[in-house]
This record gives sequence, structure tokens and C-alpha cells, in this order.
Amino acid sequence: MIEDQPTEVSEGKDVLLLVHNLPQNPTGYIWYKGQITDIHNYITSYVIDAEMIIFGPAYSGRETVYSNASLLIQNVTQKDTGSYNIQITKRGDSTKGVTECFTLYLETPKPSISSSNLNPREATETVILSCDPDTQNASYLWWINGQSLPISPSLQLSENNRTLILFGVTKYTAGPYECEVKSPVSSSRSDPVTLNLIYGLDTPTMSSSYTYYHTGEDPKLSCLTDSHPLAQLSCLIDGKFQQSAQVFFMPQITKTYRGVYVCFMHNSATSGMNVILKRIIVPGKWIPGALNKIFWNKFNLKGLRVIP
Repeated sequence: MIEDQPTEVSEGKDVLLLVHNLPQNPTGYIWYKGQITDIHNYITSYVIDAEMIIFGPAYSGRETVYSNASLLIQNVTQKDTGSYNIQITKRGDSTKGVTECFTLYLETPKPSISSSNLNPREATETVILSCDPDTQNASYLWWINGQSLPISPSLQLSENNRTLILFGVTKYTAGPYECEVKSPVSSSRSDPVTLNLIYGLDTPTMSSSYTYYHTGEDPKLSCLTDSHPLAQLSCLIDGKFQQSAQVFFMPQITKTYRGVYVCFMHNSATSGMNVILKRIIVPGKWIPGALNKIFWNKFNLKGLRVIP
């Protein structure tokens, strides 16, 4: 029987493959890397009578075989994981012996997620997520919003599940994502990664208490749209620029006031633009044509959709 000491070993540490219940009168031991015991996988051997160690083609310089048949592997790497075979030859039997097999696993390192694009445009760009590092003899799992991945044509896993492809990223598939690496002896999960989705402008809305106001009231107007990054706002009252803010308080109006509040929105990342207006009226005749002409000429917005 073979056991590893320590039973949990991480990359860069040493591990001892300790052999128990050796047969009587052994003449030597041969260690192989892999399940096939041929010359190409021959690591090292120990000849008992001569107290001699012989190195084979698979020897890396980090393996030491002892007289009790145990094998020390120093500074282990991911390439050291997998099957090991020891062939124990017995006295008087040079062609046959006892063969034992053991599979070495390392503790899974904490993975991290790399992305081909952390700032995709909504519904137009494909993103490739990778779970790093590439760990041998391990399986990969993915999570979105703390749950396992749903079955969706917009999500595609590679053959070994290490890579996740996101087609046409939306708000629902932007994350957060986590990946988990599992081996027979341990598992580890990455920190969450959320894509910085670029989108907008969505259809804007303008809210206010009323269209018609009484003398002395302070109209409160707000201009809203769903956009990332946040939309840049330019506000005009009667063709004059005001402070740029989503919420704007007009001064007390008089009974002779007639005007229009115009909000111009621009997303610098998507180049999206939108315009929305709100009429503020105290009963009386109101002709907005002059104001509209000032606005369109100022921003050269001919052809844009205006939402009244």
C-alpha cells in the first residue's frame, strides 16, 4: 500500500510516497511515472544489495528513492500529479514482482477569472472568461449570481469547462461570475468578477408634478434614463442653459410665465443621444417655435427623436 505524506500538499512543497507492507526478501524497487511501466516512464530505482540508486529517463532531479522503497518528490508542480507505479522485485525472481499504483493529487490553488473584455457593449460583443490556472486532474465549475449556470444559447462552455464564452452580453449575463476548481482532495473558488457593461441610452423619462402651475409654485423637474456610464445631461429653460443635473428646481413662476424645459442626454461610450422636453404653462398663448429653433441650431440635432 502507498500513502502520501502529507495527505494534502500544495504546489512548491515536498511530498513523500510512503510504501507499506513490503514483501519479504526484496532485491530492489523501480518507480515509474504513469500507468505504463516502460523505460520512458522509468524515474529511478534502488538496488538493495549494492545500495545503489539508478536514474531513468523520467527523472527530473527532484526525486529521491530510499531503502524502504519510499519516494520523495521535492518542490512538486502540477506536472507531478497523476499516477505512480512501484515495481518491487523479489529474490530469486528477476522477471516478476509486486506492482503498486498510486495517484498523486495537489491541493487546488485559488483560481482567478481572466476576461477577454471587461467592458463589453450590450448585446453586441462576445466575451471569453477563463478560469486560471490550468490545473491538471481537476474539474471546473462556473457560477453566476451565486448559482450554477443556466442552460442558455448565450452561454457556452469549453470541452473541459475551463473557458466560458458569453455571446452578446446583456445585463442578465454580466455577472458576477465565479469559477471553482475541484480535485479529489480539495476545491477552491475564485473571487467574483462582474463585467462593466456599456449600454444606453434607454428611452428617457421626464417627471414633474404638473404641466400647469399656480403662481408662486416651484416646479420640480427630473430627467432620467438608464445608461452606463451615466448619461451627460444638458438642461435648458426657455433656450437658456441651466445647471446640469437630473433634478432641477425652477424659481417661483408668475402668472405671465410660459416656457419649456428641455433635457439633452448623451452617452459618451455608446455615442447614444436623446432629447426630451416638458412644457410649463400658465394659461395663455404660448409659441415654442423660436425656442425650438434655438435648441436645434445650438446642438445640430436634426433627425433626433424628441419625446414630448
